Parts: sequence; C-alpha cells; structure tokens
Amino acid sequence: MPKLPKRPEHRSSFRLPHRFEQRADQVYRALGLTLARAVPRALSSVVPRMASLVLAGSLVLSACAAGAQPPMGRTSFQSADQIFLALRDASRNNDAANAAILGAQLTDYPVPSYVDYFMLKPQLFDGSNHALADAPDGPVLAFLQRYDGLAIADRMRNDYLLVLGARHDWSNFDAQYSRFALNDDTQVKCYALESRAARGENVGDAARALLVDPKNYGDGCVDLINFLAQKQQLSSDDVWQQIRIAYEQNNVNTGNRIADALGADRPDPTVFDQVASAPPIYLARGPGSGKWVQQLGVLAVIRMARNDPALAAATFARVSPSLSNEHREEAWGSIAYLAALKRMPDALDWYRNAKHAKLSTPAYEWRVRTALLAGDWKMVKSAVDDMPTALRSLPAWTYWHARALRETGHEQEAQQEFAQISSQFNFYGQLALEEQGQKISVPPKTVVTDAEVDAVSTLPGFQLSQRFYAMNLRFEGNREWNWTLRNMTDRQLLASAEYARRIQLYDRTVNTADRTQTEHDFSLRYLAPFRDIVQRDAANTGLDVEWAYGLIRQESRFIINAQSGVGATGLMQLMPGTAKLVAKKIGLGALTPDQMANLDTNILLGTNYLSDIYSQLDDSPVLASAGYNAGPGRARQWRDTLTHPVEGAIYAETIPFNETRDYVKNVLSNTTYYAALFEGRPQSLKARLGIITP
Repeated sequence: MPKLPKRPEHRSSFRLPHRFEQRADQVYRALGLTLARAVPRALSSVVPRMASLVLAGSLVLSACAAGAQPPMGRTSFQSADQIFLALRDASRNNDAANAAILGAQLTDYPVPSYVDYFMLKPQLFDGSNHALADAPDGPVLAFLQRYDGLAIADRMRNDYLLVLGARHDWSNFDAQYSRFALNDDTQVKCYALESRAARGENVGDAARALLVDPKNYGDGCVDLINFLAQKQQLSSDDVWQQIRIAYEQNNVNTGNRIADALGADRPDPTVFDQVASAPPIYLARGPGSGKWVQQLGVLAVIRMARNDPALAAATFARVSPSLSNEHREEAWGSIAYLAALKRMPDALDWYRNAKHAKLSTPAYEWRVRTALLAGDWKMVKSAVDDMPTALRSLPAWTYWHARALRETGHEQEAQQEFAQISSQFNFYGQLALEEQGQKISVPPKTVVTDAEVDAVSTLPGFQLSQRFYAMNLRFEGNREWNWTLRNMTDRQLLASAEYARRIQLYDRTVNTADRTQTEHDFSLRYLAPFRDIVQRDAANTGLDVEWAYGLIRQESRFIINAQSGVGATGLMQLMPGTAKLVAKKIGLGALTPDQMANLDTNILLGTNYLSDIYSQLDDSPVLASAGYNAGPGRARQWRDTLTHPVEGAIYAETIPFNETRDYVKNVLSNTTYYAALFEGRPQSLKARLGIITP
C-alpha cells in the first residue's frame, strides 16, 4: 500500500501561539466527534453522499474557524487513489471525522459506492468496533437503496444488522436479515436467533449448535446467551458450558461476560479473577461452598491445564471426589484436550476419564486424534460416535469412523461410509476413494467457448475487482469477484476462471474453478503457470515438480507479490530470515526484499529450502511440508513424540497447529492432482503420505 506523503512543512508565515494551536486542536476534535454523529441524524432523509459532504464541510469549517490545521490527508499533493486508501484506513479505524473529510475530496472518484461506504461505516461503530445503538438510520437506508444488489450493499447490510441487533429493533432487523445474501457473520446469526426467540420461538437447540467458537461471539452472541438464559431456553448448565469453552480456548474476557447470564447469583467478579489468574491458589483452598463452587473449580483446573496439564491432573485428582460425575468428567475432558495439544501420552487415559461428557468441538476432535496416535480403533469409533451430528458428518470424521469400522471388522458398514465422501475432491475424499480400491484421477474436462469467456469478461464486478487488485486491495477485489460468481452455473464459473487465467489473475482462476459441482476443468483448478521456471528449479533440487506446484498453490495461489501478515513473501511465501539463509547457502549473497519476492529468485530459494528440509526429515513429503510451514524443528519434534510408526495421514491429522495441519493435507492433496494431470495416469495419495517412524 502506498504511503501518504508527509504534510508540507512550508506554510503561511502567520502561526497561532502554541497554546492557541492546542486549544484549536481540542475544539476541532470536539466538533468533529459531535458533528460526525449529529449531522447524519439531521440529514436522515438525504442520500449518503450529500450527508457526508455536508458533514465534511461542517467539520472543516468548524476546525478552520478555530484555527486548527487540517488533518492528515488534507493536502492537494495527494493523488485521488492515495486519498482513497487513507479513507479506507480511517473507515477501518472507525474514525468518522477524518473519513468524512477525506471522502469529501473524492467527489468524482470512479468508485463512489466504496467512498460512500467508507464514509458511512465509521458512524455505526465505536473505536472498539462495538455497534452503536444510536447510529443514524437514514443515510444507511439511502445507501442500501442506492446500491441495491451490489456487494458493498450486502457489506453495509451486515454492519447495519449489528446496529439493529444491538438496539433489539427486531422488526427492522428481520426485514434487513431476509435480504442479507452472504449471511456469514456469527454475530448476525446470533441476533437472528434472538429475534426469533423474542417472537416466542424456542431456539435453544439452534443456539447450542451455533455457539461453538467463542472467538467469533462478539456482542451479538453474548447477548443471545443472556436472553435465552432469561427465557429459560438455555439452562444454567448450558451457560456454564459456554463459560468453560471460552476459558478452554483462552477467551477469558468473553467467558466472564457470558457469566452475566447467570443472573443475580452470578459469582463475584473477584472470584473469576482469582480463578483466571491464580488457579492453584483457588484450588488449594479446597472446594468451599456456594452454588457454583463445582463449576468454578472446573474453570480453575482448565486454567492450570493450559500451562501444565500434568500438574492440573494431579491437582484435580485430589479435589475431584467432591465434584459431581458430570463436572468431574467435563474437567477431565478439558485436561485431556489441552494435554493432547502438547502430545502428552497421558491424554488418552484422561480422555477415558471423561467418558461421555459434553465437550467443546476441539476437545471432541482431539479425542479422536489421540486415539489415532495410540492405534486404539475402538476408541476412535466411540469418540466419533459421541460427537454432535453436525461435527460427526464432516468428511474427516466420516473417514476416520469408516476406518475404525474396517479395523474392527465391519467392512460392509465401512464401505458405505467411504462411499459417502469418496466423490469429494479433497484429502479425505481421495483417501476414501483409495479405501474403495481405486486411485485418484482427474474428472473429464469441460471446455468453454471464447464466446462464453467474452460474455463474463464485461461483468461490472470483475472490472471493479481488477481496479482494486491494481491498487493492491485484495480484500475488496476478492469481495467483488466472489460476489459476481454468485448463482453462476458451472459453465459460467469455468468461463470466469478462464477469463481470470487470460488476464493473469491466477488466484481467481484457481478459486473460481474450485467452485464447480458437476462440470470441471482441473487444468484451471490446478493451474500450472511459470512452468519452465518451476520445472527447472524442481529438477535442479531433486523435487517432484507436482509437489512444488502443490505447495505453491497452497502458499500463494500464484500471486507473485503475495505477502503474509507475518512478512512471508512471494510465490513460495518465504520469511526474510529463511530467504537470506538459503541465499547465502546457495551462493546468491545478500538480497533485498524486492529480490526475495522476484519470481525467479523466490522459486529458486523456495525449492532449495524445501529440498533441504526434505533431506533433513527422512525424505518424507509429509514431514517436509509440515516443516516448510511450521519450521523443521517442530515437524521433527512432532515426529519424535510418536511411540510407534503411524500412517502419514495419522501424522498429518494429529499436527497440533490448526494452520499446519490443514496446510499439509492441502499440499499433499494438491500434489496428487497435479501428478495425475502431469503424468496422465491415476495416482495414490496414500503412497505419497507413506509411514512416519519415530
């Protein structure tokens, strides 16, 4: 993103005394905060652009009258695109005053919908991104009418639904929710359930199914829990389970907010503070007395287990006789889960102590993984059987349940379950297909015509997305591209993917082709650009070219200038430190950041690094893929905790890092399809996964 130029130092020779400049700045800020909220209400019947312009004018005039300098971004030395980028940042920070001033300078900007959105959105949220119940309605409704049917209108509707939910304005919420196309916001879904409950519906079961990941709760889901507890659609045990899940995932503040749903007899906040910050001291005092003493004891054990599961288990063994069976089993489940993440062998026995307790989603999943590591197929089966239905039906657990059925002598039932997922083009679908005695191949290719490609090439959403990509605004570009794909047929999706290939938007090629259901083109889904370079460097380093492509597809989707939030760059997403070490090792010398991201150099460095890890880690593509993502030391450490040889699929399934676990599965799944394309014959994923020995 281009940096904004500094404000010019040369100004008029007249300057206010410093104390007056300070006062002017205070006046400007006060007026800005007041007018940013007041003017839109006064203009509730005016379209957003006019309201924003008047607001901006009011802010500027008030500030100038007070003698204040214009805020950053108020300079003629900036291009319109630079001002737009500054406006986007102000909007993200919910800085309504600065957003209004910046937006007022973009009266003729080619993307007025985004200018209007970035000016209006900060008026709906405070600095901590909490929805403002008293946010203005008129400009929002005018915006939704003006840009009806566009992606940005759906984004605004998402924001407005959070405001309406915070108000408990259910009639207007329902009207807007029925038009919310993406419906991908957990908070909004929570408010939607609360609206139904306010009309007298019992939504307890739906809420239990939705409330599985506290990091996504926000105000909406905490509000839902409180409301359903008041309506007795969630019991106190349900509330405590939500608190326990939050503590288990280290979302203590969310857990403490959920505790308000316990009502008047909620434990004193100081007790929660001690449980969270000094659990050994809390437990050392003994069980004590009080309505919620057992639940608090479980929370204290969970807090201990996050740091030291063995100490938590030993401590809990002393106090557990005073707890009910239910709370005892819940605590063991949490201890076992947190121990499993550390690959502790005792986790299996602690899971057995949990019996059939109600667990969090990750705890259910890690019970299966722990049993897989131990080779206990009976426990694998029972652990999957205990999962909630929605979790149990995911491809991963369908596959492992079928494997457990096979390993325990139930071949016919196993084949039925393999058949449920073997047509899916993913890691588990591929494995299930092999369990049915088949190998992995690519489906027949559907070819679209030039006329079909031309028809999609002029779609406004695609044109707008390309403008954003040119400004390195991938988030906005992807939003517009993906919105345009909605409701397309498979042929239209393939035409769009082919259009993206022709204009070298390779990530959109892959992601678009990946959406087809019955007609496919795997040469687009598993695109192979830069073939001469990748082929050359893979051959020079002894790598299979299909593996190199499988990794690049996962790392960057072929975005040459891709940069991660932690600084990894280029097609092969190398960290600067790693790139420098590899460059030195192969004789390239010192490299600049631009050189590291260069297409040729990045592929050269990445393939050399992958080859080096491969040789360090038993020539195993599973271990090397894990090492490429998480570091070779971690991949080696996870291998060394094994007590016996395991299938490569089991090693991949039991990687403790969510990102790395999914990464390894995707890379090897990609590799298998690339091999089928390049070699023109069926492939075996299981053969590539191999056996991992300690």
